[in-house]
Amino acid sequence: MGYVLRVRFASFFAGAAVASAGGFYFLHKDYKLAHQSMSQQMNEFYKSMDGRISSLENLKEIEAMKPVEGAE
Repeated sequence: MGYVLRVRFASFFAGAAVASAGGFYFLHKDYKLAHQSMSQQMNEFYKSMDGRISSLENLKEIEAMKPVEGAE
């Protein structure tokens, strides 16, 4: 009985180790995909903000170049 019990424990722990390794692999893969997606969204957001800031700066320069009417 002792031998069969040891074999069952060994099989159980081997299976648990394999399942744990598989779980860690899938979690790592999911983490990498989520990180990549978030990074891409932030890059797009920064590009959008840069475009908006550039257009506002251009408007400010254009308004600064216009002569002020009625100031004479």
